[in-house]
Amino acid sequence: MGKTTGFMEYERIEEGYAPVAERLKHYKEFVIGLTTDQAKVQAARCMDCGTPFCNNGCPVNNIIPDFNDLVYQGDWKNAITTLHSTNNFPEFTGRICPAPCEAACVANINGDAIGIKSIEHSIIDRAWSEGWVKPLLPKHKTGKKVAVVGAGPAGMAAAQQLVRAGHDVTLFEKNDRVGGLLRYGIPDFKLDKGLIERRVEQMVAEGLKIRTGVLIAGKDGLGKDSKVTNWAKETISPEQLNAEFDAVLLTGGSEQSRDLPVPGRDLEGVHFAMEFLPQQNKVNAGDKLKGQIRADGKHVIVIGGGDTGSDCVGTSNRHGAKSVTQFEVMPMPPEQENKPLVWPYWPIKLRTSSSHDEGVTREFAISTKEFTGEKGKVKSLTTVQVEFKDGKLSEVPGTEKVWPADLVLLAMGFVNPVATVLEAFGVDKDARGNAKASTDFIGGYATSVPKVFAAGDIRRGQSLVVWAIREGRQAARAVDEFLMGASELPR
Repeated sequence: MGKTTGFMEYERIEEGYAPVAERLKHYKEFVIGLTTDQAKVQAARCMDCGTPFCNNGCPVNNIIPDFNDLVYQGDWKNAITTLHSTNNFPEFTGRICPAPCEAACVANINGDAIGIKSIEHSIIDRAWSEGWVKPLLPKHKTGKKVAVVGAGPAGMAAAQQLVRAGHDVTLFEKNDRVGGLLRYGIPDFKLDKGLIERRVEQMVAEGLKIRTGVLIAGKDGLGKDSKVTNWAKETISPEQLNAEFDAVLLTGGSEQSRDLPVPGRDLEGVHFAMEFLPQQNKVNAGDKLKGQIRADGKHVIVIGGGDTGSDCVGTSNRHGAKSVTQFEVMPMPPEQENKPLVWPYWPIKLRTSSSHDEGVTREFAISTKEFTGEKGKVKSLTTVQVEFKDGKLSEVPGTEKVWPADLVLLAMGFVNPVATVLEAFGVDKDARGNAKASTDFIGGYATSVPKVFAAGDIRRGQSLVVWAIREGRQAARAVDEFLMGASELPR
């Protein structure tokens, strides 16, 4: 693949960023993609490795050596055809996927991985600019009706595949716009929402019906304790869906945020990240909000060291926070992984995001004990250092510290989907509260309720966008097989 000796002749080239001082003034994307010549050189580094571990490292099984070779040969049109054969939305994954494919790259064993993500980014952006991404109309109509509930990446991928198979598909979304966490979660500076709109236009042209502001739930809605973003104006019961559609596919997210039940949790100024981030997305979209959670001039503490925490850091800095500190309960990982030990699997190592580069103090092996406030508003929090002892996390005596905190954002991940939605459908749940459904080749993604399927985070738990796309595609095939007895959709 590529140039046989390319990986020895060329160095890895990283995508560039606009200067920090410049990009902090706005919420637009600031990544500087590869030029055509740079992409060709990067593709030339792809080894003729015999067994491309990158294919299995990628959850959607992108045919990576093939599209790398096509870019190297200058055949960009066939490169996007190859990329689209496994991935409905490479403009999403080419921007926000952590690239497990690169961790599995053979060149990564004792050197730098091929820049697979940057090449994917280049291919899809070139395809859109050249007008190669067009609606794919079904060859025939089946007369079958399918409801897809949840318009995140899993639901979008499943709906598009099912429409292309000839079914009449309606995509339901409780919020006012399509996209799930792509829309209301991931900041605009990481993913321009115009990319979602562009795909929505393609999907509607293919025949997809989209209904936003519609909550599918029982009479109690999402429940009093859900604290889930919901701008629905209409509620439809599961019974109505089952009566109207031949199959129902649940593709909602794992939306219940992990809480931190310590003294002072109820103080004003302590919020889930998913209360904070969606509001800024809405403001960027031109919506008017009353009482937006802002970080202007505040000491901000972000609790949680993952991507959501990083997004809170970047957004807080754009608000003009006085200081931003990020806590992680786990010890600081090594800057470089032990490649012979962990390759081709996803390694644990220190990851510094573009938001971290914009200004943050990172604290590791630290746990929050309590929040304290004045007149009902948070003003500080108390922490203690922790360590693993005898297989459990223990506090280190004498390490308590008080931190100024005017805004605390809880970004510790998500525990399960909204329970009331699954209960309204009567779907069996697994031990973690997710929809219980296997991924078996025969009968995969089917729940305990006849003609009701589940895929994405609602089934597997909190995961990556690329896993959501994979599950959406696979579930679409399972639904198609259920309806037609066989399917030509790829699995």
